[in-house]
Amino acid sequence: MKALDGISQQDHRSDRDGAAPDWRKSVSNHVAIALIVYTALNIFLTVEAIKDTGLRSLSMVCLVILIVGIIPACHKLEKRWRDMSLDGAQTAAADGFYRRDIAMLWLLALGLPFALTMLFRALA
Repeated sequence: MKALDGISQQDHRSDRDGAAPDWRKSVSNHVAIALIVYTALNIFLTVEAIKDTGLRSLSMVCLVILIVGIIPACHKLEKRWRDMSLDGAQTAAADGFYRRDIAMLWLLALGLPFALTMLFRALA
């Protein structure tokens, strides 16, 4: 495809051709999917909590937490990796940082909706 001819093949190196993996794109993908999962879990759990507790303002509180806390934190994580040079993203140290960042991202994306729901149920 002509539109893709200008894309450097160096940016798409992977373990297949012997080069260290470039974690920058992977972090971006993880952030996008984690936000979708977090939002879906949050909606599902919030609807159930509203039914059980009658707290109608709960959905607004969860939305504010998403907008004020979660999205900026995910943007900061993604920006840190996006701004990293290709050489920096392919070092052994980057491998450890990548695993730590992804583990923390998924821990929060999966755990925070449950923690918030338990907190709101306890307060109700």
